[in-house]
Amino acid sequence: MNLPNKLTMFRVILIPFFVFFLLTDIGLGKIAPILALIIFIVASLTDMLDGKIARKYNLVTNFGKFMDPLADKLLVCSALICLIELDKAASWIVIIIIAREFIISGFRLIATEHQIVIAASMWGKFKTTFQMAAIILLILNCAWSLTIGGVDVIYVLGQIVLYVALALTIISLVDYLMKNKGVLSEQD
Repeated sequence: MNLPNKLTMFRVILIPFFVFFLLTDIGLGKIAPILALIIFIVASLTDMLDGKIARKYNLVTNFGKFMDPLADKLLVCSALICLIELDKAASWIVIIIIAREFIISGFRLIATEHQIVIAASMWGKFKTTFQMAAIILLILNCAWSLTIGGVDVIYVLGQIVLYVALALTIISLVDYLMKNKGVLSEQD
């Protein structure tokens, strides 16, 4: 197993630890969400690193092509579901974001059957960036609040970024479907 694939697997292994520290009160107080935040950031950085290393050193594998996006989805979806539990994210927003991931994954599976590669779009990359930023802000808000004039600034900022992520989720879905609508046509 090459380094990018090891980084991907490391990201998957971090997910239960992330969820544990975010949702479990083990007497650590505000330290637990900070540990969860650190784990989330480390896992997110491995996502960036594994792809760069794989492309730079020609270490792209079928395992990596399959597992890397799956690891990303597991990390982000786990975080968003935890944020529902913590009353930091609305369930309807998380449902839309997760539904988009299932739709695109299914779409890519159909495309693969027709030997069509659907590359990640800029909209998808923006979506991921804003999702990660929203998650980071909302986890940070579990440990720390910055109240100005009675308003929890970190929470409000996290919500704004989450709504931007939601909009980008929908835009990227429409973009993928419009650019690749031929994939769904009967070609067999």
